[in-house]
Amino acid sequence: MGLVPFAAYVLIFLALPTVLAIGSGFFTKKGAFTLDNIAALGDPVILATFWNSTWVSVLTALVGAIVGALACYAMLGLSESGVVRTSVNAVSGTFAQFGGVTLAFAMIATIGLQGVVTKFLATTFGIDLYAGGAWIYGLPGLIPAYLYFQIPLMVITFMPALSALRPQWVEANLTLGGTRAGFWLHVGFPVLAPSFLASLLLLFANAFSSYATAAALASQGSQIVPLQIRAALTSETVLGRENLAGALALGMIVVVGVAMAVYNAVQRRAARWQR
Repeated sequence: MGLVPFAAYVLIFLALPTVLAIGSGFFTKKGAFTLDNIAALGDPVILATFWNSTWVSVLTALVGAIVGALACYAMLGLSESGVVRTSVNAVSGTFAQFGGVTLAFAMIATIGLQGVVTKFLATTFGIDLYAGGAWIYGLPGLIPAYLYFQIPLMVITFMPALSALRPQWVEANLTLGGTRAGFWLHVGFPVLAPSFLASLLLLFANAFSSYATAAALASQGSQIVPLQIRAALTSETVLGRENLAGALALGMIVVVGVAMAVYNAVQRRAARWQR
């Protein structure tokens, strides 16, 4: 009985919208069954948007995972109840959920064409961030915006795995004549690899499905899949096909679903030694 409210929430706000979004891709505006919308996924324009979403997500996931893992390692020797570690955890929890229009405005106000940092670098050091064009309003601008919440998300997800490394393992390695470098090479990295890969996949799915920040920052064009879905919903026809948004949603769900399925499999493997 305690799961009924949660089940109702999942049904109304997750399952039902997903079924409606995917199902619409198989029907015309008049309700007739069609595969034209699904066939549109092979169009060069649609493939380009999927490719853009993929490489932006992979890049920000890799950078976020590496920087976040280094931040976790830097905090490894600190007390869990200390001021520094608790502050970093609190800030990471806040920044990991900081996105949308608020983040887009913060980016524009700081490193936009008339941003505070942009003007400071230009007047003080003669550095023009936009000598090559207004990159912040295109795909390159999504990279620093996504990293803003990708790195804190990595800190939140990877820190428990790194903290679970037992000091006794290091001591046993040193007692048997090993070195610290050898410990990380033969014990630390292999043990942490599943958790790192799981966090990397989570970051990829997080970036691939992000919409609000991209919609507010890169408002011109439909460079990534979420923006292409918006264009399909707001225009009467896209590439001569109706209900294309449902087909795009299906393709997006498949990509994110595969990433999360692999994430769950890797996370179960990582949980074996963490227990």
